[in-house]
Amino acid sequence: QVQQVESGGGLVQPGGSLRLSCVASGSIFSIYPVGWYRQAPGKERELVARITQVDSINYADSVKGRFTISRDNAKNTWYLQMSNLKPEDTGVYYCNTEFGVRIGRWGQGTQVTVSS
Repeated sequence: QVQQVESGGGLVQPGGSLRLSCVASGSIFSIYPVGWYRQAPGKERELVARITQVDSINYADSVKGRFTISRDNAKNTWYLQMSNLKPEDTGVYYCNTEFGVRIGRWGQGTQVTVSS
């Protein structure tokens, strides 16, 4: 059963912007905090941004001031606005709840490539 579908990735030049979307289904996403994660080639998946049900937000130091996480409850959609992208932002981006992370259930992700 698909819980979330990520989209919006692509190829962008350094300094560019992208907005990722995550459309979720089921009640899990309304219960648990939701995060955007990324996995760079040869590296482990890491949390880059997190938002709770009361809009408490945290960012990884590497993306602070450049990425913005948000949500639209009416659309069951979470967003990651990424600006001033750098080559080191390249990777597959996933959204997930903390519950989904705990049980190892992930979506297909969306590829972001930052390159000139």
